[in-house]
Amino acid sequence: MAKFFTPVQINEFKECFSLYDKKQKGKIDAKDLVTVMRCLGTSPTLGEIERHLQVHKIERSGNLDFSTFLTMMHRQIQQEDPKTEILEALRMTDKQKKGFMQASELRAKLTMLGEKLTNREVDDLFKEANIKSNGIVNYEEFTQMVILPPVDY
Repeated sequence: MAKFFTPVQINEFKECFSLYDKKQKGKIDAKDLVTVMRCLGTSPTLGEIERHLQVHKIERSGNLDFSTFLTMMHRQIQQEDPKTEILEALRMTDKQKKGFMQASELRAKLTMLGEKLTNREVDDLFKEANIKSNGIVNYEEFTQMVILPPVDY
């Protein structure tokens, strides 16, 4: 699994994992899995946690080692690919399948559906993406810009 993560990610995962390794034996309790994964930025449901444990034949009262945890994190991160989710949602509204939509239509979707953004938040996104409020948006480019990690100075 290490080939799917950068050394920085692995160190971050190991640090968080070790906080829950109460006996310092290189294992965490399965009941702590949801907490550890959420601390590392994923959002698994309890059902997803159960599936991860079932795949590895681990009882809810059991424990897991770091290698197994990395496998579970990789699978969870793949499931939560935000770019794919965003693009899929926008493609469903693109009736002509051209890859573009009116900025006003995108604004309406961002402020009225799902996890609603405020008009100010949309203004900030549009400004960063250099989108005119009366313009047309290439939603694949917009999605790429939105999912980029914030600049870390």
